[in-house]
Amino acid sequence: MPTDSITFLERQNTDEEIYHILNPAVAQWFKQKFGTFAIPFAIMPIHSRENILVSSPTGSGKTLTAFMAILNELVDSSLKGILENRLYAVYVSPLKALSNDILINLVNPLKEIESIAGKELNIRISVRTGDTTPKEKAAMLKNPPHILITTPESLAIILSSEKFISHLQQVEWFIIDEVHALAENKRGVHLSLSAERLAALSPHMARVGLSATISPLEEIAKFLAGFEEGKPRQCKVVDVQALKQMDLQVVSPVKDLIGIEHGLMHHAMYVLLDKLVQEHKTTLIFTNTRSATERVVHHLKEKFPKSYTENIGAHHGSLSKASRLDIENRLREGKIKVVVCSTSLELGIDIGYIDLVICLGSPKSVARALQRIGRSGHRLRDTTKGRIVVLDRDDLVECAVLLKDAVEKKIDRLHIPTNCLDVLAQQIDGIAIQNQIHIDALFALIKKSYCYHHLQRKDFQEVIDYLTGKYISLEDRHIYAKIWHDEATGMIGRKGKMGRVIYMTNIGTIPEEVAVKVKVGEHIVGTIEEAFLEKLRPGDIFVLGGNVYEFKFSRGMVAQVSASASRPPNVPSWFSEMLPLSFDLAVDIGKFRKLMSQKFSAGEKKKEILNFIHTYLYVDQNAAESIYSYFNEQFQFAKIPSDTRIIVEHYTDERGLKYAIFHALFGRRVNDCLSRALAFAIGRTQHRDAEIGINDNGFYICSSKKADVMAAFRLLKSSDITKVMDMAIDQSEVLKRRFRHCAARALMILRSYKGNIKRVGRQQVSSMILLNAVRRISQEFPILKEARREVLEDLMDIGNAQKIIEGIEKKDIKVEEISTALPSPFALNLVTQGKADIMKIEDKVEFLRRMHQQILAKIGKEKLFL
Repeated sequence: MPTDSITFLERQNTDEEIYHILNPAVAQWFKQKFGTFAIPFAIMPIHSRENILVSSPTGSGKTLTAFMAILNELVDSSLKGILENRLYAVYVSPLKALSNDILINLVNPLKEIESIAGKELNIRISVRTGDTTPKEKAAMLKNPPHILITTPESLAIILSSEKFISHLQQVEWFIIDEVHALAENKRGVHLSLSAERLAALSPHMARVGLSATISPLEEIAKFLAGFEEGKPRQCKVVDVQALKQMDLQVVSPVKDLIGIEHGLMHHAMYVLLDKLVQEHKTTLIFTNTRSATERVVHHLKEKFPKSYTENIGAHHGSLSKASRLDIENRLREGKIKVVVCSTSLELGIDIGYIDLVICLGSPKSVARALQRIGRSGHRLRDTTKGRIVVLDRDDLVECAVLLKDAVEKKIDRLHIPTNCLDVLAQQIDGIAIQNQIHIDALFALIKKSYCYHHLQRKDFQEVIDYLTGKYISLEDRHIYAKIWHDEATGMIGRKGKMGRVIYMTNIGTIPEEVAVKVKVGEHIVGTIEEAFLEKLRPGDIFVLGGNVYEFKFSRGMVAQVSASASRPPNVPSWFSEMLPLSFDLAVDIGKFRKLMSQKFSAGEKKKEILNFIHTYLYVDQNAAESIYSYFNEQFQFAKIPSDTRIIVEHYTDERGLKYAIFHALFGRRVNDCLSRALAFAIGRTQHRDAEIGINDNGFYICSSKKADVMAAFRLLKSSDITKVMDMAIDQSEVLKRRFRHCAARALMILRSYKGNIKRVGRQQVSSMILLNAVRRISQEFPILKEARREVLEDLMDIGNAQKIIEGIEKKDIKVEEISTALPSPFALNLVTQGKADIMKIEDKVEFLRRMHQQILAKIGKEKLFL
């Protein structure tokens, strides 16, 4: 809900009102180029130097809207001869490529306006990123740009530079583009503090935030504007949802998603993709993993060699910069028909005209779906056209509910990290390098950031103690004081001649990651990604190079394993790449499940239930039939779980392994918490090792010996879940890795020192020694405390896990047990998710088909639960 500080704009300014404030040359240029204003709400507040957040679909004119009033001001001043030699606006974007796009999109209009005005305007626009040369930096120092385009990291560097700082004292506009891509991670936390540092230098600076469709808008507005004296600063919000028409559909290549042979499904999918691509000029296909991106390109070329030669390409983060730029340029120039990518083209890089976006599989959140599909029709008032292709029944239900939420503008909420002590340590060091400051003034400045407005003085003081070298034992690990604090005067300042260089060469929040070597003894069997290693627990089974291995332990960037053929994999190879389902979308799917359960329980006929599916969801007849069959089989065979009903399904497989499957559709981040806490409780109270498998729809606990899973589950209390999870992750791979990331951000581990680069492997070894050292100091050492917070709040979702347990305690969520002879239809994907790594994909599909047939054979005879 809006507050006194956050105002949602509802009245539009007329074109006449806006043209009235524009310089005649700018007004003439705009009339010739566009005629009418895309987002007329926003131009006047930006002209008046008010804080404003503009949220609108991709390609709706946000960037032009943000710069319209600023360019007008600069052009007007130039033509009147009063343009000053100073920095007027700072624009920050998360991507260097986006920065270059903006430069082009500002320089060209200025040239056209110059032509209309009949004279040179001499308005300077410069880009400053990690790629900027020393010569270009020197030129900016001598003649500052009127508009500076930069990244969060480069902004932090110039805020602590000795010379450029003087140019930051009269900034009038601070623009953050793609706010949604920054606010959800530590780059955004870092930027929120940089914004407060910039505002301290330029007190009258207005903040402009540009975002794709996002929620909750009020919190994003507070993130943008910050706080003053404990209250959110004034900020206006423009929410443009209905500017572009949407043509969205969930489609399947076949009528029967479970009964068809894999070969036919596989062929039908590529026939469908080819048909969609050939019907359109330029198509963008999104997958959810980099490996799938390469696979789709390969199969399209292989199956349709006459259609795809040089006119198809892949785009993802693992490709070289040159390869990505080549694809982007060819897209802009209209020289490529189809590009397949993972997440790398989600942000608003200018890639020219796309008339169709295809999502292969669920985008996992409504906001991401709208963002991806919004890349089509990337012009004002074009129709956004998207097709989501589904290949299994879980995906079908998920995408059907996702589409309903998208059409009805129900956007999932963004998680904004708060009180990140590692980022705080880095920024305090930067502030001390810039100038001496009183400790109370420093605390007040930090509390102005949305991300730290709840920061406790105790946590702040512990970070100060670390930075000032209070923990003498850390000097044995070559960690020395970075700042000084005179307790008598309260003043803080930088310490040591090397302080500025160390800070400048180690700044940033993005962790370095490299491949981890996998060894059996001393023999290297392959490599895995560090993100995959994070997910492993001793005893976990995974596949590498076609062979099955059991994880034992890791040291540095080496994972020790043993060969294992006795148990199937429980951690699928794609696990670290796959995007997690958002909690809000998961709950909405659960609500749909509840409605379907009520229909079946009431004995409604098939026709009535199909009518309900058509009324509730936006699906065709084939999809409605598939959804009906899926739920009917689950209802006949077992029970239908929902957002208020967790079904725990017990069954024993053919090898005697005992499974407890928790149908808990709350997303993988919540299920990661619940499953780890339960496995820890079983280990502590029953001295049993339990295998875990998780996905977005639930999790399972598996053991060869009988374990009382429900007794352990009942031990989990909402008041103690954080404490239990702290213990559960204490010796985990994920905490070891995240501690290294946090230590590097807090400048405990230096990536660069005196020109020498420390390899990631050495950083990890150093961090493990350091982890033991800080544990001896205190389990509440600020950077260790932050590593735990990052794991539980950002990587996992301890907050919503706690709410689920609280719901169980209050009886709002029921937990029901059943025993089955086979996994139920809803459980099939979960218990077989690792089999794709040891089977050919067609064998896995055939295996699922056989299981499904066995289930169908049982339905009608008796329900297989007790």
